[in-house]
Amino acid sequence: MKAYKPQSKWKNKLHEVIYEADTPSGKLFDIVLFILIIISVILVMLESIDDFDAKYHRTLLILEWVVTIFFTIEYIARLISIKKPLKYVFSFYGIIDFLSTIPLYLSYLLAGSQVLLAVRAFRLLRIFRILKLVKFIGEASQLQSALKASRAKIAVFIYVVLILSVILGTIMYIVEGDESGFTSIPKSIYWTIVTLTTVGYGDIAPQTNLGQFLATVIMILGYGIIAVPTGIVTAEFAQSKKNNRSAVHLNTQACPSCGAEGHRDDASHCYNCGHLL
Repeated sequence: MKAYKPQSKWKNKLHEVIYEADTPSGKLFDIVLFILIIISVILVMLESIDDFDAKYHRTLLILEWVVTIFFTIEYIARLISIKKPLKYVFSFYGIIDFLSTIPLYLSYLLAGSQVLLAVRAFRLLRIFRILKLVKFIGEASQLQSALKASRAKIAVFIYVVLILSVILGTIMYIVEGDESGFTSIPKSIYWTIVTLTTVGYGDIAPQTNLGQFLATVIMILGYGIIAVPTGIVTAEFAQSKKNNRSAVHLNTQACPSCGAEGHRDDASHCYNCGHLL
C-alpha cells in the first residue's frame, strides 16, 4: 500500500470529511453544511424586509458574518484538500461557492456593492451537492438520467408549443385587433402563452365571441399540454429505475486528485485520472 507523509494524511482526512458522505464525519459535515445553507438563505430573505432589518440589523449582520466565515474556511479547505484545486475553482459548484461567499466582503470594499448580497441566495444551489448522501444518491442519479434521456423529446415538445403559440397568437391578433388590446402579433403571442400555460394575468382579454371561443379552446389545450412533459420525464424515470436495479452501486467517494465522483464500491483507483482512492 502506498505510504503517505504526515501532511498527506491530514489532507486525506480533510478530503474525506469534505468531499465524501459515506463516513460518519462526512455525513455530519454535510448535515451541518445543509443547516447553515438554510440559515443563510433565511437571513437573506429577512434582510430584505425593511422593518425587520431596521430592528435586528446588527443581529442579522453578526449571524451573516458567522455563516460567511464558515463558508470561507470551507472554501479554502476544499482547495487545499485536493491536488488540482483549479478543477474545483472552475467547476460549477466551485463557482457557486465563490459567488455566494464573496459578496459580504465586497460590500465593505466597494461602494454600492450591497446589492450583491442577494447573490448569497445562490448557496441554496449547494444543497444539490449535499444530496449525494447515501440515502439520496440513487434517486438523484435516476432523476438526472431521466432528465437527460427525455431532453430531446421535451425540446421537440417546446418547439411544437412555440409554433402553436405563434399560429394562435396571429389568429387572435386578426380576430380581436387593437380595440381589445391585441395591438401586435408579439403581444398576441404573449397572451397566447400566458393563456396556454394557464397563468392568466388578465391584462389582455378577448371581447368578441369568436375570440372568446378561441380562448376557451386554448385554455382547455393548456391543461393537456401541461401533462405532456410530466409524462415524458415520469416514463423515463420509471425506465431508469428499472435499469438501475441491476446496475453497479456507486458511492459518494470523490477523487482526491481530480475531484471526480461516482466511483464503484470496489474501485481502488479513480476512473477519470487513475489516482489511488
